[in-house]
Amino acid sequence: MKRIFIAIAFIFSLSTVCAQTLFKFAQITDTHVGGQTGEEDLRRTVKDLNQLKDIDFVILSGDATEFGADHELELCKQILSELKLPLYVIPGNHDSNWSESGANSFRKVFGGETFFFEHKGFQFVGTTSGPNMRMSPGQIPRENIVWLDSIFKAHPDKDVPLISINHYPLDSSLNNWYELVDRLHTRNIQFALCGHGHINKLYDWDGIPGIMGRSNLRAKAEVGGYNIITLTKDSVFFQERNPGVGTQEAWLKLPLRKLTFHKNYKRPDFSVNNTTKARVVWEYINDGDLGAGISTDGKLAFTANTIGELFALNIQSGKRAWVFKTGGKIYSTPAVANGVVVVGSSDNHIYGVDSKTGKEIWRVKANKAVLGSPNIYKGKAYIGASDGIFRCIDLKTGRVIWSFDKVKGYVSTLPTIADGKVIFGSWGNGFYALDVHTGKVVWEWDNGHTNRMFSAAACYPVVANNRVFIVAPDRFMTALDLKTGKVIWREKKDTVRVRESMGLSFDKKRVYAKTMDGELIGVSVYANSMDIEWKSKLKLPYELAPSAIYSNKDVIIVPNNSGLVSAVNPVSGEVVWQYKISNALVNPPLVTKKYVIASTMDGKIVKLTY
Repeated sequence: MKRIFIAIAFIFSLSTVCAQTLFKFAQITDTHVGGQTGEEDLRRTVKDLNQLKDIDFVILSGDATEFGADHELELCKQILSELKLPLYVIPGNHDSNWSESGANSFRKVFGGETFFFEHKGFQFVGTTSGPNMRMSPGQIPRENIVWLDSIFKAHPDKDVPLISINHYPLDSSLNNWYELVDRLHTRNIQFALCGHGHINKLYDWDGIPGIMGRSNLRAKAEVGGYNIITLTKDSVFFQERNPGVGTQEAWLKLPLRKLTFHKNYKRPDFSVNNTTKARVVWEYINDGDLGAGISTDGKLAFTANTIGELFALNIQSGKRAWVFKTGGKIYSTPAVANGVVVVGSSDNHIYGVDSKTGKEIWRVKANKAVLGSPNIYKGKAYIGASDGIFRCIDLKTGRVIWSFDKVKGYVSTLPTIADGKVIFGSWGNGFYALDVHTGKVVWEWDNGHTNRMFSAAACYPVVANNRVFIVAPDRFMTALDLKTGKVIWREKKDTVRVRESMGLSFDKKRVYAKTMDGELIGVSVYANSMDIEWKSKLKLPYELAPSAIYSNKDVIIVPNNSGLVSAVNPVSGEVVWQYKISNALVNPPLVTKKYVIASTMDGKIVKLTY
């Protein structure tokens, strides 16, 4: 009798929900097309959704692909084109962090990387999460924040119920979560959706109910799944649906109401700036993300952003001198010599620009995005692209002198030039030493991995004592013979977890490496093993930031992934000073005898003296 009563009560509750239903929509997330079962699982979900009669639209909340590759994005779009329902898509970290197009193709394939729409009295806003091209905490791009402000300005009614979607949770997983959360607090936010964690879970994001959705992948089950979200007049219900199997009972019910907010996540602490020895000469704030380093001719500083702008700042004042617009996001660090600035863009071009005026001198077309940074050597620019080609270009004319077309994967690094060789890694586990004059392979090294995410592709190779030093996500540090490419030593230490951030000491006697545990070590360039002969007093939190380390005779400048620049004494290892620019990843800094210019990915640039 009791079981019958429960069954009747459940049926009654469901009929009540159905009677009060405003609308239903589906959330798919973490489809990872290009992974082991991603394609099949997504096809099954699309077929399943097309059979449902009461779903108004579908949201795909990121990690559409496994590696962000162009062919993966095209395949994902082809599968989703079979969907008979309106679709709204945002990218996740897998779509952007390893993207051969610098996350440019996502916008082209899906028509954008953000969305805003209104449906039956509710507003929906989707933002990008990053990280773009750099292993670091997620980040809502600066241009997304600017865009969101414009959306809210154009829709001033703050009482309209709002639902926010981001691939990452709105917590410290994002280095600038508070910028979005604080803005959502000004509106009638009801709840926020995310993916990333591959499970159904409820969070509290500073008073905003946060709902993580399960991955569409089947994992160890027979089929995958997604969530059906039902909104009624006063509640929202979340049900997992397994394609071809059925819809489960609601795993979560939340009230729809005006929320009371609080702050349960600690905001960034900038108190270090109150006592630092570093002095800010100027600060420049950009409207887009900055994923490139900085170069200078002594009068101007050159960098680029993800709006697609290459621009110059006056070294003395920090004011913008000129801007050159390209057609795609830029992650390439500009190089300058003889009055020419060279940069690659994800619009599939390499540009030579007049350093004084910002006027285009020449351009070279590639077959795909150009994410690699140029190295200028003896009147020639050396740069890799995503089309499997590494090019040597005449600095004055833009004529391609030679090209090497057998690169595995794409290039996103700054090549090192030494001993008549140009040396670089790629995101296909390739590592090359090419003749600077002919482009012919002098030697090639294979790290033995099949997983491309272990590639030595993000670090800037260090050359000293006729050796090439590299670190990679497999946590190995490797020393190769500069002449032959043969391994001199290759070591992995569980207590010293190196990753992708490294640099050379000013006296060229040590290779600096930053560990995942926030330590800075110095490895002898002469030893026949990973001899850690020096360790600094610097203690940073756990991090994965790949930014290169540069030094002068007085200090080692160490970037981190939460906006902190640290200056370390190269002899004692003591921390000389620190300055926190923002809470975002610090790009490779410009270090001179007299000053440091550093930028963070959220669009801030500072000039520091000490």
